[in-house]
Amino acid sequence: MFSLEGITNSIQEWLFATFNPTVALLIQFAIVILLAITLFAVLGLVLVLMERKVAARMQIRLGPNRVGPQGMFQTTADTLKLIMKEGLTPDGADKFLFNLAPYIVMIVAMLLLAPIAFAKGFQIWDINIGVLYVTAISSLAVIGILMAGWASNNKYSMLGAMRSGAQIVSYELSAGLSIITIVVLTGSLQISEIVASQQNGWWLFKGHIPAIIAFVIFIIAVTAETNRAPFDLAEAESELTAGFHTEYSGMKFALFFLAEYINIFIVCAIGATLFLGGWMPLHIGSWEGFNRIMDYIPSVVWFFGKTFFLIFLIMWFRWTFPRLRIDQLLNLEWKYLLPISLFNLLLVTVIAILGWHF
Repeated sequence: MFSLEGITNSIQEWLFATFNPTVALLIQFAIVILLAITLFAVLGLVLVLMERKVAARMQIRLGPNRVGPQGMFQTTADTLKLIMKEGLTPDGADKFLFNLAPYIVMIVAMLLLAPIAFAKGFQIWDINIGVLYVTAISSLAVIGILMAGWASNNKYSMLGAMRSGAQIVSYELSAGLSIITIVVLTGSLQISEIVASQQNGWWLFKGHIPAIIAFVIFIIAVTAETNRAPFDLAEAESELTAGFHTEYSGMKFALFFLAEYINIFIVCAIGATLFLGGWMPLHIGSWEGFNRIMDYIPSVVWFFGKTFFLIFLIMWFRWTFPRLRIDQLLNLEWKYLLPISLFNLLLVTVIAILGWHF
């Protein structure tokens, strides 16, 4: 299979042969930071355009079609507009926390990129507790949202932030239990080992019914965690103007907007890694010919293909289901998803102990 490991190894060997170890390490860090920022910028442009095109297709209309061929550069024009807009800070706001909040949200999103395996041999940090790292760091995003809502000195912002806090804390439980389901089947928290365990089949297929249940709950829970419709009560326009980022403008608003789409990409990347094999091709048991053909497709194509499929699924939710009320949202988690997740975890533990999975 085509791998990026040779490229990364060549760059590392050249750096350490040319510079002393400290300088080489610093240059490596600089390259990683530059690549992460580039990825963020490109994903922001692509995902916003994808959202608008998907929405247009589902509503039987054209969507952006003026700037560039088929409206391809519409999001670029929107970004330039946001860069040129003045960033306002309302009177009575806590200026330090108000300005810090969007950066907290973006930093958390950047930290979550570290353990994700984008392709075979292409991973920033293959930490042995990768899954735990992701669940722990993702919990910090709510701090930035609460900070933004409180520091804005606006009742709509505060209500949106409190809703978002309750929503994220609630749905983290179901998302975490769904992830633990795959950890139980794999026996490891390391992302690379979870991907390697799916060499003869993705866990969604070989984990039986508990894996399918865990996948469905995971998709619902992460949709709620990222404040996406039909769970977008934290920024419900009809009730709260724009929720926790009502008072933000210019690039500070753009950072919140970008962080939302980056978080969608990250949760879908984690879902693709745990349930759909990450960069691993589709292999079916002893079908050697079929498996060999699948190996010709580069691993990076497999990873981004699966991730964008899940992103499309989450966008499909937005333009299909009406927004839930706050009581319906919390009832769904505490009365339905959490009990089902707990029972499902017990069931998958029995299956793992008895070795009933494929």
